[in-house]
Amino acid sequence: MEDVPLTIAGRKFGSRLIIGSGKYPSFEVMKRCHEASGAELVTVAVRRLDPNAKGEASLMHWIDTKRLVLLPNTAGCYTADEAVRTCHLAEELGLSKWVKLEVLGDDKTLYPDVEETLKAARVLVKEGFTVLPYTSDDPITARKLEDLGCAVVMPLAAPIGSGLGIRNPHNLRLVREAVKVPVIVDAGVGTASDAAIAMELGCDALLLNTAIAQAREPVRMAAAMKKAVEAGREAFLAGRIPRKAYASASSPIEGLVQS
Repeated sequence: MEDVPLTIAGRKFGSRLIIGSGKYPSFEVMKRCHEASGAELVTVAVRRLDPNAKGEASLMHWIDTKRLVLLPNTAGCYTADEAVRTCHLAEELGLSKWVKLEVLGDDKTLYPDVEETLKAARVLVKEGFTVLPYTSDDPITARKLEDLGCAVVMPLAAPIGSGLGIRNPHNLRLVREAVKVPVIVDAGVGTASDAAIAMELGCDALLLNTAIAQAREPVRMAAAMKKAVEAGREAFLAGRIPRKAYASASSPIEGLVQS
């Protein structure tokens, strides 16, 4: 298979890894992780930005906006109205009209509230936002989000920040089959092998935050995730061998000289 660049809303990206900006030991470590990851999109929680912070005390001081495209997110929102207001705030702050839509259902699981997510997406798309919605690993919901005009769908692999990895690869395949827009795995990845698996399933990209920010060595993990995403994509394009119940000799026995 010939590869094509990740394209979101007509914009092409060289990297298939999207990185976050929260939970890092320091802003300096965050910046080094951004560089090591090779990511070109960085997501920022609008409601956690301190508008009074100046200079090095400000998160935005440490994000290279000449290289990275900002993706404001609505983390911490529990209703469609909250999420829409947060996106308006991001626009007023001059961040971006590209938004990662996140409408949560409860504090314990941090699973998306599908009904409120659809409601918010409908409004934001009509208002001209480029919407990247966090959603469940449900192909029906994914199709509805695509039909509303969302630029991508972002199914979870596992609960946010859990590090449990890809819990339901079958559902991710179904989501991939259900929509034509890019599928970006969001939430639950814990290490590089999880990232590779997501890409081997045919997903178009991966969004990571906790797995890098909370690693023992965040910068090294950022570099590992970059390699894992690239390797997983290459493996998907190459095509894995079929699974078999029994062994199959690496060297065929046909034509061997009998002693």
